[in-house]
Parts: sequence; structure tokens; C-alpha cells
Amino acid sequence: MPPLSSKRCTPCEGGVKPLTRGEAEKLMREVPLWKLREDGGEIVRTFLFKDFYETMGFVNAVAYLANREGHHPDLEVGYGRCVVRYHTHAIGGLSQNDFICAAKINRLLGVDEI
Repeated sequence: MPPLSSKRCTPCEGGVKPLTRGEAEKLMREVPLWKLREDGGEIVRTFLFKDFYETMGFVNAVAYLANREGHHPDLEVGYGRCVVRYHTHAIGGLSQNDFICAAKINRLLGVDEI
């Protein structure tokens, strides 16, 4: 099976069931350093940087990736820190798209998939 970071997001307009917690837990193995929210409805990772400039460079790279994939995270940005949260708004939970984007963000920073 190809790594998630080599896949593309597929459009999701709703009408699809979100991943079960078990399905999400399996995909979590492919996105090191991300955390699965206790209810299984979101993945999150906090990124730390040495200064605001590096933080904003990362945010811009994530924005570019999100627009290219057509799948957008929720971002919390502060000095030296960015929290990235993924869930698929259209289905009210997680989809494979969330994990694809998380893997691509990891790849931006040189984190290998398992």
C-alpha cells in the first residue's frame, strides 16, 4: 500500500460516514506525532518553532498544501507555535483526507511515515 503522503485527497461533500475510532487508530500509525482526540473525531499536532518568522513560513506551507489538496485544517497560530487540527467538516468526523494531509505536513518537516 502506498504511503499516505503520496495519495491525493478526494472531494467530500457529505453523505459519507466518518471513520470509526478503530479505523482512525489504524491510520494513526502512519502519522507519527499526531494525537487522536479521545472521542476519535479529530487529529491534532502542535508544532514549535524558534520564532514568528519560522512559524509563519510553516503556516504558509500548510496553507499551500491545503489549497492544493482542497482539504483545510483549523490552525491556531502564535509566536513560535502552530496547532494544526484536522477533521472533515462535511461529515462531522475524520476521513482519510485528514490523514493524507497530516502525512504531507509531516513530510514537510522530514518526519517519515511508519
